[in-house]
Amino acid sequence: MSSTAWGSHFDLLVRARTPLIWIRSSEEARVENLLNQAAIRLQSQLVSWNFVDGLSGVLNAEGLGSRQPMAMLQWLRDLNPSCPTLVLAKDFHRFCDDPGIARMLRNLEASLRSTSHNLILCCGQWTPPLDLDEALTLLDLPLPDASDLRQLISNISLNSGGFIDPHVLDDLAEACSGLSEMRVRQVAARALARRGAIGAEDLTEVLEEKRQSIARSEVLEFCRCDLGTEAIGGHESLKIWLQQRHRAFSEQARSFGLPLPRGVLLVGPQGTGKSLTAKAIARSWSMPLLRLDVGRLFAGLVGASEARTRDMIQLAEAMSPCVLWIDEIEKGFGGNGRSDGGTSQRVLASVLTWMAEKRSSVFVVATANSVEQLPPELLRKGRFDEIFLLDLPSSNERLSILGLHLQQRRPGLILPLDTVVSRSEGFSGAELEQMVIEAMHLAFAEQRELCETDLIRAASQLIPLSRTASESLEQLKAWAAGGRARQASIARSKED
Repeated sequence: MSSTAWGSHFDLLVRARTPLIWIRSSEEARVENLLNQAAIRLQSQLVSWNFVDGLSGVLNAEGLGSRQPMAMLQWLRDLNPSCPTLVLAKDFHRFCDDPGIARMLRNLEASLRSTSHNLILCCGQWTPPLDLDEALTLLDLPLPDASDLRQLISNISLNSGGFIDPHVLDDLAEACSGLSEMRVRQVAARALARRGAIGAEDLTEVLEEKRQSIARSEVLEFCRCDLGTEAIGGHESLKIWLQQRHRAFSEQARSFGLPLPRGVLLVGPQGTGKSLTAKAIARSWSMPLLRLDVGRLFAGLVGASEARTRDMIQLAEAMSPCVLWIDEIEKGFGGNGRSDGGTSQRVLASVLTWMAEKRSSVFVVATANSVEQLPPELLRKGRFDEIFLLDLPSSNERLSILGLHLQQRRPGLILPLDTVVSRSEGFSGAELEQMVIEAMHLAFAEQRELCETDLIRAASQLIPLSRTASESLEQLKAWAAGGRARQASIARSKED
């Protein structure tokens, strides 16, 4: 939602005489600026209050209510009805647990309906007391969209006496998606202090600001991606499918009538490349990768988990286009919900509803090591575009994986690998990597070059997961064979 659309919605609430409005946002300066614009449109006066300074912006009452929230409410109650007023109360939610304040707010909710006054509370995360929940009208202020960011960056550049190329402006606006107005101003201030102008050189600075913004969210992590899908050995069917989905993000796909891709669920035993695939998708598609730790969504306070989920969704959508990686999703949503009072089920319902209805370019990549604990509603068609089984690599895939790891660690070294491939049947991609590292340790200890014998020795010393957890792997294959998932690899050779 743009600032213009948000302003129109706010104006409607004021004209409808909505007495108590909660603007859910931590951007106080931006909220106050938008309310100033609204006051001009609505021919009202804007008055702000905070605990330290009291009232400001009104004659004969400057400083009133300093350290006295009840005095501010009494002033609003007695205010002349003929002078329409918007009162912005900052951090007022901290006082709403007081019985007297709560009672006064409920009284105002009834009395202000006959006036042209509105009390506006501005704060971020907050769980209102139950007796105030019905009295408050919630209005979310989303992060600035592309048009808002373009206007903001252009204004900063013009005010500094500089000129910014329209193409650079578009690139910067797209890169700044997901940042608050204050963060964008900080990036611009550093650019002006460093070079005296805003330009394409600031894209790296924007990326760093995004990393810091994500780090402060507590539930999302900005992941670095160095390798694309070319670093994945095998899984050719999955790679072809990902290429098709990448093209579906284009405007040509919208014109063709295709919806935006939703995401993919990757299931398979540990070490088969699920995490690597999530990182490779983001790298190949040139999108930021946000990793969601599902466990961090769940907080101890009542309602906090749901609030964190809303914030996570809002931040991910603001960062779009991006890849949202939900790692080991079965550990977060695999319970029955009884032990936590149903919190996990409510959080899951919010995530599933968003996945089914989202209109943003957020591609969800969920990974799971097993499917027994996954709720059926998560596996239903429509949640993900497709479910892929990443099985243990075939002989050809093992050859490809070994070649990739040898090229990465010992560039230019060519070794016969047929015997090693046959001795490593049942190894996962991660186990093949560990085998190469172990073989390199053997060669390095004897101060010589790596050879085929080292790889064979390393393979004989490693016990793969396919032997220690064979039953669970067979159950996973049987589940996928029932038509519930597609194979990530092209049909295997007969010897495998």
